[in-house]
Amino acid sequence: MRLTILGGGGFRVPLVYGALLADRAEGRVTEVVLHDVDDRRLRAVSRVLAEQAAGIPDAPRVSATTDLDAALRGADFVFSAIRVGGLEGRADDERVALAEGVLGQETVGAGGIAYGLRTVPVAAGIARRVARLAPDAWVINFTNPAGLVTEAMSRHLGDRVIGICDSPVGLGRRVARVLGADPKAAFVDYVGLNHLGWVRGLRVAGRDELPRLLADPALLGSFEEGRLFGADWLRSLGAIPNEYLHYYYFNRETVQAYRSAARTRGAFLRDQQAGFYQEAAGPGGSALLAWDRTRAEREATYMAENRESAGAGEREADDLSGGYEKVALALMRAIARDERSTLILNVRNRSTLSVLDADAVVEVPCLVDASGAHPLAADPLPGHATGLVCSVKAVEREVLAAAESGSRARAVTAFALHPLVDSVTVARRLVEGYTGVHPGLAYLR
Repeated sequence: MRLTILGGGGFRVPLVYGALLADRAEGRVTEVVLHDVDDRRLRAVSRVLAEQAAGIPDAPRVSATTDLDAALRGADFVFSAIRVGGLEGRADDERVALAEGVLGQETVGAGGIAYGLRTVPVAAGIARRVARLAPDAWVINFTNPAGLVTEAMSRHLGDRVIGICDSPVGLGRRVARVLGADPKAAFVDYVGLNHLGWVRGLRVAGRDELPRLLADPALLGSFEEGRLFGADWLRSLGAIPNEYLHYYYFNRETVQAYRSAARTRGAFLRDQQAGFYQEAAGPGGSALLAWDRTRAEREATYMAENRESAGAGEREADDLSGGYEKVALALMRAIARDERSTLILNVRNRSTLSVLDADAVVEVPCLVDASGAHPLAADPLPGHATGLVCSVKAVEREVLAAAESGSRARAVTAFALHPLVDSVTVARRLVEGYTGVHPGLAYLR
């Protein structure tokens, strides 16, 4: 089975390859094709993967190319993990937003909109090429903003594109762990959009254990989201929010923390990974050790400003080992081997959430088999969650409209409608700022 990874020079690719190396079952991936527009990054990541495979019999073969069409032909699965504009673009997204006093995070608020406006045209182009060159392939989208990009690609690929994210999985695992339940035996009632969802229940043997957690202040304070949001707020919500909702519920504190930081997250990753790629591409030394060291620092500092502003402390050791690669492997197994599995994924809504139309991409539990991912029925969201989901989905639709039409006015509307942008005037200045620093937004007119 052949897997093509778009963005194959990306820093997290060794996580995916490591998961493939551990998969010894029949029908596993035997060939990996890395595609990237940056040949230097491809060489560096290829060195890491070669070290990972050393001494492992029948390790998946790895090749690398900058030719997109060649990479797509013959693929059974395509992982899309591109970053349009690179980490320099992410740092610019953050900087422009923070200068206006609003959030610049890469998937939330102004930063997420800017990243989406750059990425959607490229992702849509890739989807069209997949449909032409590898029509039987399944596309698994890692590219952020994951829900928005998956929806853009679904307009060309239908249900053959599925978005994944490790945040819901990590949240469900932490909730199960604090309740003393086996995460593999628990059903996580999680509903929302990507980076905008809530755990509303955790069922073990048919019993919902979440009320027991919400009623116990000590248990609530014993895991990351409990410390991040506070026990009182979680009890008020009657649910456990995805960590990214901290940007919404505590926006003022978060923006202040980000503005006070020595460097933005994007700038930190840009500088950190530049050091890794330089070291990994050079002669001598171990590229794998350099990657391991860089990854450990990357994971430990994830959402550090949010945790600092909330007094939430350091990340737990169990949350430092990644996770999205495990979701990807489980998804591939379920489809390729017809191993029925339930996974939280980004898929077209159909009739799951009545407040959204059938084509809106949502993040919900799905039954996965050889025919793809099928969203499970879900109870309606409470009013506060419905309002936020509908508001952010309206923003995503304006981003898609702006990307399709090239309309600068639609781009301004996308910014202005976002709950974390507090003025149409600010929205106009954001568009001016972003088009001034990103050549990839020159299409807006």
